[in-house]
Amino acid sequence: MGREVVAVTMSPIFIFGTLCHQPLLDLVAGEPQQMERAALPGYRAAWVKGGSWPMLEKRDGMVAEGALIAPSPEALARLDYYEACFAYTRRKLNVIREGSEVEAEAWFPPSGQGQEPGEDWSLSDWAAHWGALQVVAASEVMRQMGKVPPEVIGARFSIIRDRADAYVRSGRWRRPGHVGAQMPSDKVVHHGTTHAYDGFFNAEEVQASHPRFDGGTNGPLRRSVFRVADAVTLIPYDPVRDRIMLVQQFRFGAYAHGDANPWLLEPIAGMIDAGETPEVAARREAREEAKLDLGALHFVARYYPSPGGLAQVLFSYLGIADLPDEAAGVGGHVAENEDILSHIVPYDLARQMLAEGDMADAAQIVTMQYLMLHRDRLRAQAG
Repeated sequence: MGREVVAVTMSPIFIFGTLCHQPLLDLVAGEPQQMERAALPGYRAAWVKGGSWPMLEKRDGMVAEGALIAPSPEALARLDYYEACFAYTRRKLNVIREGSEVEAEAWFPPSGQGQEPGEDWSLSDWAAHWGALQVVAASEVMRQMGKVPPEVIGARFSIIRDRADAYVRSGRWRRPGHVGAQMPSDKVVHHGTTHAYDGFFNAEEVQASHPRFDGGTNGPLRRSVFRVADAVTLIPYDPVRDRIMLVQQFRFGAYAHGDANPWLLEPIAGMIDAGETPEVAARREAREEAKLDLGALHFVARYYPSPGGLAQVLFSYLGIADLPDEAAGVGGHVAENEDILSHIVPYDLARQMLAEGDMADAAQIVTMQYLMLHRDRLRAQAG
């Protein structure tokens, strides 16, 4: 006797925030999704205060605009994974579609998360400032589904966003091109990328072919790439006392490379948070690592420290600061396990250190050379 098959009808899913951005929705779902306008009465869609994402605030007499989708079971599993990275889970609610009440489900954060509502949410404003970044970040998240628990992804989502921001920023950058063949990236044929490791940093195996200068083609070539978020470096300079500050900390790279003294002298440095400008990041790092509030920031350079295999850009600055003797000491961001000792170095000693190899960090060398070129002007301006 045959077995009766009972069809299971799934509730539609109500979305109101970033997933209403079609490129993000389709990427996370893994297939195109059709959105149908809907609204949630008794709620207001608001920016999370101080954040770059929305929330639902209970508010009588108001309506949160959004959309209904009907994902396949496979697409819903992907969407659930993505939302679980932020500890969001589905629950039932009633929404209005074409004037009628419909039972649906929507993702909500855990109760007591403490999000404070800000201004009215604007999808178009979010898409203009955050959309491209979020799509890149989501692609990194979704390729780890089935391999990494969502709570692990959530714990490192900040650095995922930082990497995505760096990727988008780099794509928008254009060098002046005074010298050299102008060969845009769309001339490169990408044959695939293998993600060997995803963590705080990423390691990738990239296969690509690229045009040669003689008109031929190189490739397919396979190369390893270490992907890091962009970062800022900063040397504080006191033009009145004619001295700089350098910081010292243990560095795993130097240790793993066999350096006899892996506690390196360096500029203040740190990764650029998603949505930050390099200038804002430089001032934040100065406060976190050395408890310094900077005056004028002087841009030194934007550059790749090692473009053959390191996907990262550095933005280096010289920052005007007040550096009395007591400015030196122990600092660092406790939550990031930083253990940093700062040193006040007179200019003449700094020049000697540069000449004798005591400055072993590339950004430090570049910024010190900038100071040597501009010192007289900076001292005269402080004068």
